[in-house]
Amino acid sequence: MDQSPHPGARASLDAHAKAKLDQLQEYRLRRSLAETQRTGVLEVMRAGRKLISFSCNDYLNLSRHPDVMLAAKDAIDTHGAGSGASRLVTGNHPLFGALEARLAQIKGTEAALIFGSGYLANIGIIPALAGDGDLILADKLVHSCMHVGAALSGAKVVRFAHNDADALAAALVGERAGARNCLILTESVFSMDGDRAPLGAAADLAEAHDAWLMTDDAHGFGVVTPDPAAARAPLQMGTLSKAVGAYGGYLCASRPVIDLLVNRARSLIYSTGLSPADAGASLAALDIIAKGGELTERPLANARLFTQLMELDEAASPIVPLVLGDAERALALSEELEAAGFLVAAIRPPTVPEGTARLRFTFSAGHSEEQVRALANAVRAGLAGMT
Repeated sequence: MDQSPHPGARASLDAHAKAKLDQLQEYRLRRSLAETQRTGVLEVMRAGRKLISFSCNDYLNLSRHPDVMLAAKDAIDTHGAGSGASRLVTGNHPLFGALEARLAQIKGTEAALIFGSGYLANIGIIPALAGDGDLILADKLVHSCMHVGAALSGAKVVRFAHNDADALAAALVGERAGARNCLILTESVFSMDGDRAPLGAAADLAEAHDAWLMTDDAHGFGVVTPDPAAARAPLQMGTLSKAVGAYGGYLCASRPVIDLLVNRARSLIYSTGLSPADAGASLAALDIIAKGGELTERPLANARLFTQLMELDEAASPIVPLVLGDAERALALSEELEAAGFLVAAIRPPTVPEGTARLRFTFSAGHSEEQVRALANAVRAGLAGMT
């Protein structure tokens, strides 16, 4: 029997896809993959031109650090290129235990668990801990994967106003009593705005209402001084793909919580384990980050120089948004900056809320003061040409 797709079905699928793409194009929201080769710590090649990138999350430039790259190569020589299977089958190679112990020590928890990515971590952790009859309170601007994890859980989900402790308090007062368990989701540094959560207030509220606070430290780890209140969160999630310069996600928590996730987090159970190279690279990068000093201080210093030059509010992290409103303006300024030799991505809905399309600048330890000043000059010139 012929099992090939019916020609009419194939045509209707393509028509559906093209109609959706045309709609995205109409609103200047269509995206495409632009081949971009990283040729140095800061330099990239795109469309045959060398650009200085201000769009990379490699805040400490450790992805190209010789010690980190050597550790990745050594891990491949010892353990191979891939893990081969789920961690619960045969993919739990020895580097995982060392990396988890190191992360737990850094975060001050009993244990840690490594996932294949930050996205996989959040869509596995949240449904494993919350379900029908439970309540999830999520800051409106937490990362997409936290919202997805909350939706997958089957729990009641209430989104509260961004970084608004009063709104969180009101949600707890209004909703907590009717739920079996309550999980609060927020980030230490928000990825599109660069601002920091009021973790002290969130921890106080969580403790007062018997709620579990979960923080996402993807964009804070290694580049901002940790909020002392972060240690009060029983669930500390993060990634290995930003300041650490490799790939992967993790949760630091108590031993019972970690043991439960090994048994219930579907994105861990049914995914191939992280590559040995990423685990080895992460261990080497954590050694470098632990030394602190100018390397870990420089990204924020560069961001603050930029906000000073641009007369913006002082940066709270290495991420600085320039909100332009509509997608057309954001794309136009991004193109102007590319012409001037800088790569700064335009961020559009649905990544950010409607009416808040922006340029998202990220600053690293490798950017020089001269480069930051040149960028600010180019941005001012581009804005002047748009008025």
